[in-house]
Amino acid sequence: MDNSKHSKMRRKVLRTMVAGGTLAAGGAALPSLVRAQSDTVRVGFPVPLTGAFAAEAQAVVRGAELAIKEFNDAGGLNGRKAELLVRDDKLNPQEAATRTIELIDKDKAHFIVGSVSSAVQLSVNNVTKQRKVIYNSISQSDTINEAKDWSRYTFHECLNPHMTAGAVARYAIPKMGKRVVFLTADYAYGHEMVRGFQTAGKALGMEVLADIRHPLGTTDFSSYFPRILALKPDVLIVCNFGRDQQIAFKQANDFGIKKQMKIIAPLLMHNGRSVDGHKTYEGVIGGTGYYWGLEGSLASSKKFNDAFKALHKGVYPTDYAGLGYAGVRNVLAAAKAAGTTDTEKVVDALRAVKGDLYKGNVFFRQCDHQAVQSVLIIESKDRSAAANDQDIFRIVATETFDESKLRSCNELGHQA
Repeated sequence: MDNSKHSKMRRKVLRTMVAGGTLAAGGAALPSLVRAQSDTVRVGFPVPLTGAFAAEAQAVVRGAELAIKEFNDAGGLNGRKAELLVRDDKLNPQEAATRTIELIDKDKAHFIVGSVSSAVQLSVNNVTKQRKVIYNSISQSDTINEAKDWSRYTFHECLNPHMTAGAVARYAIPKMGKRVVFLTADYAYGHEMVRGFQTAGKALGMEVLADIRHPLGTTDFSSYFPRILALKPDVLIVCNFGRDQQIAFKQANDFGIKKQMKIIAPLLMHNGRSVDGHKTYEGVIGGTGYYWGLEGSLASSKKFNDAFKALHKGVYPTDYAGLGYAGVRNVLAAAKAAGTTDTEKVVDALRAVKGDLYKGNVFFRQCDHQAVQSVLIIESKDRSAAANDQDIFRIVATETFDESKLRSCNELGHQA
């Protein structure tokens, strides 16, 4: 570029910045101001936009979008706006690691939030640990809390299987019967749900007749049902997730399983229930971290629901939309409290985050950064009891958690 063209371009840039009120007196501070204006607070967000958990991924993105909007509308971080960098991890641990490395090294993400799979989140966590970047996971997992996989930069916004399954067991076993069969997705999440249910159920006299395991991505469950019927349990406990759960419930209903026994899902999926309707899920009991029906008794839930509906054309938030919202909102709140995106200072601020954001009081336990929070016990409604097409669950109980109901810090391998 010749000098005359360079001078003209420089004068044009200066005129633009003066018009926008961004030029400091004397112009001496111009370079730093340019950086300050363009330096967004970047939140990397790897989730499975394709694959068996795509519906849940779309829900968490919608929740995260609301968190970003609210942060920016409130002035951001000293004027710095937040930006959500969504990437498809394809429900694959290696793909998730690659996308996370790109988010940190190439896109310069300040924080990572996301994952919907227990296996994928461990892969993401391994990358963030190595690079000393904050990761707030929104996928159920017990393993991520254990000292061997954990780091100072690891936070777990989601319930874990020990919490979810334990709460459902304590509610259901005394009411529905003690003889149980598990139908379990054969990977970490399914195994952890079974362990959580067994831990709570042992004290209740629960008798496990079988733990029948199926591969992730099973499309035909019919071969499992004759054995389940032959065992004659009081309760079938379905420990799977996403599309696996939808298919299992639909085929169990078609097979007449519900006529012979009660069905429980430690984590009862909102998206699947919405897709497959009342008949498939009618009467099924399960656990969840959030349901929009809380708005009848909780002001923070009503506020969250109204803001979400305003942004997303009247649609109520699901459980995973709540996680996407809280996962991003808490990281950004910590950055604002710290007054910086400096990782070490934000870690300290995030450890101190507590309060009622959308579902009642939540705080992070100090030894493992697990979000201590309530578990809702929900029952799938029949069509006649539904007020509208989004009125799909009834909250039958709420188990308020404290640290005594979690796996202990010593059990997880953390030093006192």
